[in-house]
Amino acid sequence: MGRYVVRRLLQMIPVFIGTTLLIYLMVYLLPGDPIKALFGSKAADPATVARLRHEYGLDQPVLVQYWHYVSNVFRGDFGQSFTGQSVADLMGQAFPVTIRLAVFAFVLEAVIGVALGLATGLRRGGFLDQAVLVFTLVVVSVPVFVIGFLVQFVFGMKLQIITPTVQDPTNLGQLFIPALVLASLSFAYVTRLTRTSVGESARADYMRTALAKGLPARRRIGVHLLRNSLIPVVTFLGTDLGYLMAGAIVTEGIFNVPGVGNTLYHAIQTSEGPTVVGIVTVLVLLYLVMSLLVDLLYAVLDPRIRYA
Repeated sequence: MGRYVVRRLLQMIPVFIGTTLLIYLMVYLLPGDPIKALFGSKAADPATVARLRHEYGLDQPVLVQYWHYVSNVFRGDFGQSFTGQSVADLMGQAFPVTIRLAVFAFVLEAVIGVALGLATGLRRGGFLDQAVLVFTLVVVSVPVFVIGFLVQFVFGMKLQIITPTVQDPTNLGQLFIPALVLASLSFAYVTRLTRTSVGESARADYMRTALAKGLPARRRIGVHLLRNSLIPVVTFLGTDLGYLMAGAIVTEGIFNVPGVGNTLYHAIQTSEGPTVVGIVTVLVLLYLVMSLLVDLLYAVLDPRIRYA
């Protein structure tokens, strides 16, 4: 196991370099000058522009800029935005809010999705199974931003059951609806995936053996059935946490949540390359770490899986 973890960590290095280099090139080779954008509609003094370009290293070849950026990242320095703010400080303010929202959404989709998937998988063809299939199909078919606007309009503005926008991001009660909207698509996938996996595992030989041995239903379902059925679900959930972090940009925009999504959106609008690259770099690291944790969880769920 130890050698496998070391090997996976070494494999992460070229993946990290490749993805961050691609993002860096996309951001800094786009048309437009971010330094001139700081002046807005005013005429920029060429000497001032040249001084700022040199100060931020934009007068160097892009690969040299990337090398300096990566070197600083490994020292924990994500650089400064063009407005003079530390990118690390900006992320330090935004990431806790988005992490809180994403974890909340993750818990909702995991608990509700697995519970509904287990219930429908054990009673396939029943009324609950058909109702859940239709409901999840509707959720999958409707874009998240449409669900968000509908929930905000109906329950926030018309019925006034909820606050249309989040006033206090530390209040979990106010984050419940944005988290539910953020988790809606993933929740539908988790439900369907769990239902299919449970249905297949219920017909496996080891389940018939457990029944023949006279094991109680709680042990058959909780230990044998659910444990083996969760392997594909864990794969989806592990990578989905990164998706929730990145996908929060839409939900945060609808409900005015001051998290990574809002910060990234404003950074793109104002051509704040250092902020965009810094946030995406952290998201890439999150995806890589979650991918490793998912692989390690396989061995916990299925003792037959061993890593050399």
